[in-house]
Amino acid sequence: MGGESRYEIGQNAYIKLVLHALKHKTSAVNGVLLGRLSGSDASPVVEVTDSIPLFHSQIGVLAPLEIALIMIEEYYGAQGLSIVGYFHANERFDDAELGNIAKNIGDHIYKNLPQAALLLLDNKKLEALSKQKEMAPVMQLFTKDASKSWKLVGSDGSSRLLLKEPSANIVLMDYISSGKWMDIIDFDDHLDDISKDWLNSELFK
Repeated sequence: MGGESRYEIGQNAYIKLVLHALKHKTSAVNGVLLGRLSGSDASPVVEVTDSIPLFHSQIGVLAPLEIALIMIEEYYGAQGLSIVGYFHANERFDDAELGNIAKNIGDHIYKNLPQAALLLLDNKKLEALSKQKEMAPVMQLFTKDASKSWKLVGSDGSSRLLLKEPSANIVLMDYISSGKWMDIIDFDDHLDDISKDWLNSELFK
């Protein structure tokens, strides 16, 4: 039996997801986590090296999701990366529940990777960032337990979900204050206009 997985999310992957949620504050948004499994069987680590913002208007629609996942898997598979988790931000600020759409997409990813993570944006933590220095992610971590149910890890999941770069939240706040979230492109945007870059290649340049 392997040990409990730890999850380490890179700065750019993390910031992209939060900026996507901020761009569409009145909508639920989602995205996928890309990376690889490392460490040992006794202490596995899921390294999240990139993320792709998916949707803000077609979250529950299967066809666009399938198109997006195929394109993402083809592109990142060539780089030796795979989908290792899912990100969701609820429509309402005070909604901290993991909904059925998130669970269903998480189930799909879990079939290929039992260590898959579901990350849910914690709006209260995000709001608090402007008032206090905090090095923990503004997300809650859910993983599947022995009963195959998605469960919140610990009281807030922070002990097993770490930011690879400790300064990520400081950089995030700089991007928020400069309006960088306006530049985020998701798959909804790309499907409306295929000239828009769903990889957000220029975002951090």
